[in-house]
Amino acid sequence: MSTGAAGYPRLTSAFRVGFTGTLGVGLAYGLMTALQSLSTVLIYTGLALFLALGLEPIVLWLVDRGISRSLSVVAVVLAFLAIVAGTGLLVAPAVIRQIQQFVEDLPSIVADLANTGWVTDLETRFRGAVDVDGLFAAASDWVGDPQNVLSLGGGVVSIGAGIISFVTGVIIVVILTIYFAVTMPMIKSGMFSLVAATARPTVVAVTEEVTRSIGRYVLGQVSLGIINGFFSAIYLTIIGAPLPALLAFVAFLGSLIPLVGPITASTIITASCLMVSPGLGIAAGIYYLVYMQVEAYLLSPRIMKAAVDVPGALVIIAAIAGGTLGGVLGAVVAVPVAASVLIVIRKVVVPAQAKR
Repeated sequence: MSTGAAGYPRLTSAFRVGFTGTLGVGLAYGLMTALQSLSTVLIYTGLALFLALGLEPIVLWLVDRGISRSLSVVAVVLAFLAIVAGTGLLVAPAVIRQIQQFVEDLPSIVADLANTGWVTDLETRFRGAVDVDGLFAAASDWVGDPQNVLSLGGGVVSIGAGIISFVTGVIIVVILTIYFAVTMPMIKSGMFSLVAATARPTVVAVTEEVTRSIGRYVLGQVSLGIINGFFSAIYLTIIGAPLPALLAFVAFLGSLIPLVGPITASTIITASCLMVSPGLGIAAGIYYLVYMQVEAYLLSPRIMKAAVDVPGALVIIAAIAGGTLGGVLGAVVAVPVAASVLIVIRKVVVPAQAKR
C-alpha cells in the first residue's frame, strides 16, 4: 500500500478492484439467495399470469359479441371458479380413494405379478444367476409394511404438509388469476406507458400478438388434456383397468405438455395395466398408440398452428429444454415462450435488419 502526499495511506488500484469485485460477488449471491427464497411466489405469479392470458381470448370473444368487458370478465371468472371447484369435487375424491386402494392392494399386486407367465419365464431363463422369486418376495414384504410405503412420500407429516401446501398454492393461484384477468388492460397500459412514444406502436402490436398467442396456446393444451382425460376415463373403465380415475388424471396432465407429455403418460398407464395382466397392458398400449397418432397428426397440428405457429422441431426442443430447466411447469410454458421469441424476431428483428 502506497502513501499520499500528506503521509496517509492510499488504496492501490488492485485493492479497489478486489474490494469492488467482492462487493459484486456478495451482491450477486444475496440476489440469487433472495430469488431462490421467492421461487415459490414467482412460480405462483407466473402460473396465474399464464392462466389469465389463457382466459383473455374468451373474454375478448365475449366483448366482440357486444358484452361489456366487466360482464365478460365476471362471466369467465365465475365459469373458471365453477370448473376448478367442480373438478376438485368430482376428481379429487375419486383420485384420493383410488390412491388409498392402490396402497392397500399393492402387496397383492406384487404377489400376483410374481405368478404371471413372463415372470416365470424370467425365472427359468436366469435360474442360478438371478433369484427372481426372491426379489419379488422381498418386494412383497417391503410394500406390505405401511411404514415403508409412507416413507416414499416422506412420512405422514410430510404427506400432510404437502397436501396443505398444494391446496394453499391452488387458492393463491386462483386468486391471482382472477386479479390478473380483471386488471389485464390496466397492466398492459401501465407497461406501455414505460415505453418511449416513438417505439410504443410496435411494442403494443408485438405484445398484443404475444398475449393472444399465449392465450390460444393455453386453451389449446387444456382442450387436448380434457379430450385425452375424458376418453381415457371411458376406455380404461370399459376394459377394467386399475384406478381408472387416477390414470385418466395422469393422461390429462400428460397432454398439457406438448409431444413429450402424452408419450410419458401413455407409458405410465400402459405399465400400470401391464402389472395387472399382459392382455390389459396390450389393450391399453394399442389404444394409446392409436390415440397418439390421432393427437399428433389430427388434433395437435390444428391447435398448434392456430395458436402459436411454431415448427415441430422447435416444439420438441423447447419442451425438452423447458422440462430440464423447470420441470413440468417449465415444459408447459416453454412452447409459448418459444413462440413469443419467434414473434419478436419476425416483427422486430427482421424488419430492423431489412432497413439496414
